[in-house]
This record gives sequence, structure tokens and C-alpha cells, in this order.
Amino acid sequence: MTPPPLSRVPWTSALLLAALGAGTVRARRRLRAIPVLPVTPPSAAGVPRAAGWRLLTARGVEPDPATFLAACAYAEGEGLRVLDLLPVDLAAERALGLLRLVDPVRYRQDRLGEGRGAGFAVLVTEEVLARAGVDPGGPRRDPAELLALTRRLKEYAADATGLAIAPGLRCGGAGEPGGPTRAAELRAQGLPPGALAAAQLGGLALLAGVAVRQGRWGAAAAGLYWLQPYLVLGGPGSALRPAGLGRATAARPVRSLGAGLRTAAAAGRDTPADGAAEAARAAAYREDLAAGTGRFLEPRRTACPWCGSGRLTVQVQVPDLLQGKPGRFTLERCGECRHVFQNPRLTAEGLEFYYRDFYDGRGGEGAGTVFGRLGAAYRGRAEMLLPHADPASWLDVGTGHGHFCNAARDVWPRTRFDGLDMGDGVREAERRGWVETGYLGQFPEFAAKLAGQYEVVSMYHYLEHTREPLAELDAAATVLAPGGFLAIELPDPQSRMARLLGPLWLPWFQPQHQHLMPAANLREALADRGFTVVAEEHGPAHQGNDFFGAVALAATRLAPDPDRPWGPGPTPRARLLAHAVRGVALPCFAAAAVLDTLRTVAARRTDGGNAYRMLARKDTP
Repeated sequence: MTPPPLSRVPWTSALLLAALGAGTVRARRRLRAIPVLPVTPPSAAGVPRAAGWRLLTARGVEPDPATFLAACAYAEGEGLRVLDLLPVDLAAERALGLLRLVDPVRYRQDRLGEGRGAGFAVLVTEEVLARAGVDPGGPRRDPAELLALTRRLKEYAADATGLAIAPGLRCGGAGEPGGPTRAAELRAQGLPPGALAAAQLGGLALLAGVAVRQGRWGAAAAGLYWLQPYLVLGGPGSALRPAGLGRATAARPVRSLGAGLRTAAAAGRDTPADGAAEAARAAAYREDLAAGTGRFLEPRRTACPWCGSGRLTVQVQVPDLLQGKPGRFTLERCGECRHVFQNPRLTAEGLEFYYRDFYDGRGGEGAGTVFGRLGAAYRGRAEMLLPHADPASWLDVGTGHGHFCNAARDVWPRTRFDGLDMGDGVREAERRGWVETGYLGQFPEFAAKLAGQYEVVSMYHYLEHTREPLAELDAAATVLAPGGFLAIELPDPQSRMARLLGPLWLPWFQPQHQHLMPAANLREALADRGFTVVAEEHGPAHQGNDFFGAVALAATRLAPDPDRPWGPGPTPRARLLAHAVRGVALPCFAAAAVLDTLRTVAARRTDGGNAYRMLARKDTP
């Protein structure tokens, strides 16, 4: 029987078959790439040192001494400090979920990658536990707690964390998590349970639809999904032996539907984990707002802070679209030098209020996740220096939690990276080992102390946050040794997208961005301070988030987070509106992602975008 012409194959079924087939092959390859511990313990001559290691396990998991010793031997031999152990009877859907998230070949080398595991046993050095502030004693943890712990521990062993299958380890018949348990485990991994449940249910509905309406091609797609657990985890070549794999495969559609519904329901009932902390946070915000927001702004300037011209026009006026805090902010443009600045600008008290719970506290985890996904941008920044220097010392100003420094070690493994920031994250970066020394405070305050000590100073998306950017450049000139380099990356206020998207252009980033300098202004300021610009990039510095950011800001404007502690408090109507807006926004986000991809390609080819990088050498006197 000849197959039907390609033009008669339903495209939906063809796409589903291709996606499911590729996913199945990828998962099988990833499974084969996970190392397997030896079944027998090491010989007497090669018994590893168990001292200095701790094996943390979930309740009901009892590893035998041979497994512990084999894990220690493998970790020491590979130079690992954190090793997540996969039980040989790991449930099918848990295993498939892990294989979707982790590429074992890249996992260890990905310094910014999030820590992943099975959630049943993790081997850790006592040194890493101490730096992470984790007490290895106490009661056994549940899988959600171990998943969160693995995620945290990888931050302290960024290039020394691995996975291994332990044939002698069993998870005691722990099956697929359901309802609140699954939601808690997803949340522990930094994944949104509500969105994932909605995607799972939508995918099942799509498969059911094509199976009914698109004949054998639709049935083939549904069948491939149905058989996927056995195709990935079954057969003689699989190192995992999930308990009840046949039953799990046979009942997969029904179980997936039930798991999705229960997870969605649990996500809908989600409440903050620490209710007392949330209540205290809300009380502090109520006290701050009782006096109004007027004190958070200085008097309006009548002249440009860059060139002194009085020719000022309003560029944009926006509320806080980042967090939905009260207030309205104005950016003005100078008609003489085109400098854009916040006017009136925030007071020091206002900066504290609007930054609070964005990079730390309530928003710290989300900010860390975003920064952790900028590896390509970090590498591009680090590589910009390759033709010009081989630095021994590098100070990253505005380092946050040190994500750039951590990633840049792949490019500059012998360079000493230090970091400076006003937030406590710089101390955490030091504990993680992402920076050697962390300086807490304002950069100009450290200039005299650090004079002439660094070969490179970097300011990546930092100057726009500062109150006096010219003073920051003065500090950089002081801290750099003669012949040293200053690397800067900034949003470009002359981007075409700024005009197209108006208040919804993400790099306006109000109320945090105080100054946005055209490249010509920065070049002139650097020349005035004895620098020569040796490289400038626009297209490579482009951040592909113009359209996606506009959708996100619009969604926040229409339906702010009902649980925000600075808001009026959650109501059923506010929650319903938030869910409705998020649902409507999903296809908009998908379309925005496509547009941003096209926009990024254009920016790379035309050397234009929404940001620019500049590398300048401090001239020798």
C-alpha cells in the first residue's frame, strides 16, 4: 500500500510526530549519557575516603554502604563536589521530566545551569555544605526539599556538580507525584506549576483532537506519546528500571490527565510558603506608603545633567510596570546632546523603596533565574577583550550575585574576578566562589582604596542605574592601572524600538534607570577622562526582549500580581483578572518570541539593536 502524498498528510499530526519523535530520541540519548555507578564496592586497595562527604537522602530511601562508597569514589575521581544519585527504580514520569530538563553532556560545564536531580539522594562535600549554610543533620527531607537543595548546591559547585545512576539505590516505590506534591516539586525547581499544568492539559487536548480527526496520522502521534515511557526507559539498554513501567505506559494518557488537573488545582490554591514573612513585608509596605510617594522624588531639574542645556522635552511617562508599585515617572530628553534622564529623579529613600524585593527578597529567585539564562550575553562581553589583553585582575561593578564573573571564567580561567555592588548579593557571590572578593557599597567610595589595582573594570547595565554616571567613570579611571581597560554595556536610547514601543519599551525600565546615554556622549566622556575607545559593538549587544518585554509590561499594567505585598490585598476578582490576562497573554508571548527572534537576526546583521558595548583603554600618562 503506497503512502498518501505529502500534501495530504495533516500538518498538525506531522509536526506532533516530529516533535515527539525528536523528544523521544533525545531523552534516550540523554539517558545513555548518564554515568552508572559500579554495582560492586571498590576493592580493598582502592577504597575511597568517605571522610568529608555527606549523603543526604529523602525519607524512605536507605542507601547501602557499597552505594555510598561507590558514589564517593566516582565523585572524587571526576573532581565533583555535588553528585545527585538517581535510584534505579525511579518512576517513569519523574525520569522523563528530568531528561527533559537536563543534558548530561553539558550539565557540568554549564556554570550558570540550574541544579537538577531526582530528589531522593545527593552526595555533597562538607565544605560545600558549610559555604551554602546547609545543616546536613536533622530530619530526612522530602523530594521537593531535596530538589530545592540540589538547585542551591550547584550554585556553590558551579562546575563540579554531576548526576549518576545508582543501581543499588531504590526510592522505595515512590510513584508519580500528584496534586500539591507535584506542584511543590516543580516550584522547588524554579518551574511554574500552573503554566506547566496548563501546557500539559493543552497538549493532551491537542493529541486527542488529532487522534479523532486526522485518521491514522493523528493516531500515530497519540500512540507515540502513549508509548514514549517504554521507548525511552524500556529495553535491555536502559540503566533505569522504573517500577511498574508497563502499567505506567499503558495508563499514561489517563494518569497525565489526572496529574495535570490536580497540579492545576494545587497551583490555583498556592499560597506563600512563609506566611509570617509575607505578612511582615506587607506591613512594612503599608507603613512606607502611609506617608505617600511624594518624598520618593527630588525636585525637577531644569537643565540636562550631562551638558547643562535647558532644552528639555518629555520622552515618556510611565507608572511602575516592573512591580506595580505606586508612583509615576518621567524620562526627559535633552534637545542638545540627546541624553535621556529621569526627571524628577528618585531620592535615596525612593531608590530603596522601588528596588526592594526586585533583585532580592520576594523577587530574588526570579531575578536569579533571568540572570542565569544570559550565558551567551556574558560570554560575548568577556570575549570582547580577547584581541586586546590577557588580564590577571578584573573588577565587575554592579555585579549583583556575580553571574557574569561566574560565566566569564570559561573565557578567562586564570583571571581573578572581584565584584562590587550595593546589594547583599555580592556577599553571596563571594560565598559561592563566583567572585574572589566582594565589595559592598558605592563604587566612588572605594575608588581611592582600590586605586590602580585592576587591569579591567566592567560596568554591564550598571551606569544607567546610577545617580551620577560621570562620577562612576571618574572612579573607574582611578581604579584602573595605566593601560587597563574599561568595558561598558548600556541600553541605547536611540534604538528604533524605543520610538515604536513607547512606554512599553523594556529598557526604559522605570523607575530604576536614571540615565540613558547615546554612544556619542559616552565616547566623549571617556575621552575627557583619558580613555581611547578601542572597540564598539551594537548588534552583538542586542538583547532580544523588545516584543516579549512589551507584552510582559502590558500584562503587568492590566493585571498586577494580586499577592504583591504593596498592593491592596488579594481579592477573588483580582485573582480572576490575573488568570484571565495571563491566559490571553500566552499567544501574545509566543508571537512576541518569534518577532524578537527575527529582530535579533536583523540587529546582528545591521549592527543595530537596543544596546551597545564599548571597550576603552586608559591611556598611559
